[in-house]
Amino acid sequence: MSSLLRLHNTLPSIARGVIRAAPVLTSRTRLNNDVGGPLHVSKATYSIHGNIAGVSDPNWTSMIGRHFLTLRDYDDHEVKQLLWTAADLKTRILTNGEVYQPLVNKSAGLIFEKRSTRTRISSETGFSLLGGHACFLTQDDIHLGVNESLFDTANVLSQFLDVVLARVYKHSDLDTLAEAGSIPIVNGLSEIYHPLQSLADFQTLQEHYGSLSGLTVAWVGDGNNIIHSLMMAAPKLGVHLKIATPKGYEVDSQVMKDTQELAKKHGTEIYTTNDPKDACSKANVIVTDTWISMGQEEEAKQRIKAFEGYRLTMKHAELAAKDWCFLHCLPRHQEEVDEELFYCDRSLVWQEANNRRWTVMAVFLSLLRDHKVTTPAPQF
Repeated sequence: MSSLLRLHNTLPSIARGVIRAAPVLTSRTRLNNDVGGPLHVSKATYSIHGNIAGVSDPNWTSMIGRHFLTLRDYDDHEVKQLLWTAADLKTRILTNGEVYQPLVNKSAGLIFEKRSTRTRISSETGFSLLGGHACFLTQDDIHLGVNESLFDTANVLSQFLDVVLARVYKHSDLDTLAEAGSIPIVNGLSEIYHPLQSLADFQTLQEHYGSLSGLTVAWVGDGNNIIHSLMMAAPKLGVHLKIATPKGYEVDSQVMKDTQELAKKHGTEIYTTNDPKDACSKANVIVTDTWISMGQEEEAKQRIKAFEGYRLTMKHAELAAKDWCFLHCLPRHQEEVDEELFYCDRSLVWQEANNRRWTVMAVFLSLLRDHKVTTPAPQF
């Protein structure tokens, strides 16, 4: 992995910028969805490149054989294509009850160095729903780089499986698996990125607001893998970002540089601050996550002290736009957000969790088959 993308021991402070308040979205077209919230679709033309109602479009991008390590590697059309695929699967399987199994006779290896609820259940049940077989592998089953080299492990896995999802401590392990093996590697979480979570977040926001372009997302918390992945996708979807982190816990400098280039290219803006209320002001979406990621337990006392004043409450929401909503990737800890905000009717956390399944299914399917959508394109 390039050293430019590694997290640094000392993260530099980010200069503050300027951002426009996003317009408040008004009327939208929606399709009823029994579970996981309403699905909004475009009334008019299907604005992204793709297969419409199963008819091939030469602009639909084939992703067969690619890796899914970071959304940095996917352009705006490809990110929208993945979200459209997720929406298509959700409508067909969940809403319409269609049995759709294009991955019959396909096998996935699910490697988990870190424990998980949503990533494991969504990927294991999702691959099964598509007709495939998933093999769950913990550290007790497979020791990456311990009993045999990662290079050898990647080659062995390629003999048995069609795709591997790996949840790892070191992103460089994903790079090695991708470089050495001959099958697609999916990032189930690393210390730098968690792209599957960001796809679910944007699917949830598209369903809720009807479109994404022009929204402002406020991040309040650690400069971690979740915000890094949001940063790699938000500009491509026309979404502005306001990021509040304590001093010393800012986002990675190279990730920030990449995001600033994306924002310039796509006409969005990014704003950084050390004041949570400043970030929440006029934002459409308020997002937070754990302050203490797995592997950082020894830093718990130090981090809780550093994040004093970052606990989200309704007082922060009162500063946001009139149509504000709240997201949290879960699990939630008491110090991050109070119960009033977390359980309020503006909180979309359960819909967000539900969408983890449809987005990982979209990724698996896109890397293994050329999927043809049969539902209208969402409005982005």
